[in-house]
Amino acid sequence: RPGLALCAGCGGRIQDPFLLRVSPDLEWHVACLKCAECGQPLDETCTCFLRDGKAYCKRDYSRLFGIKCAQCRAAFSSSDLVMRARDHVYHLECFRCAACGRQLLPG
Repeated sequence: RPGLALCAGCGGRIQDPFLLRVSPDLEWHVACLKCAECGQPLDETCTCFLRDGKAYCKRDYSRLFGIKCAQCRAAFSSSDLVMRARDHVYHLECFRCAACGRQLLPG
């Protein structure tokens, strides 16, 4: 479909021999697909995340939209062990008694 598609990044017609399709209805010029936050090019070597029609690198997507610890407000990495209490999620080291500060253990 080159020549018929409109770039979601710049709005121009894609005449290039290649285009990047990130979702069924969003296509970009190869040079236009960049993280909406930091501007990092998003190509076949970088994971791309979409939110509200904008593309983000993994780091910025996690920072902006990922679940954060209810105590320290830092994002979680994929290797973090967490504790859940109702609608809140905590790093293990952040899950502490509000009165005495002692770390709370599962169970």
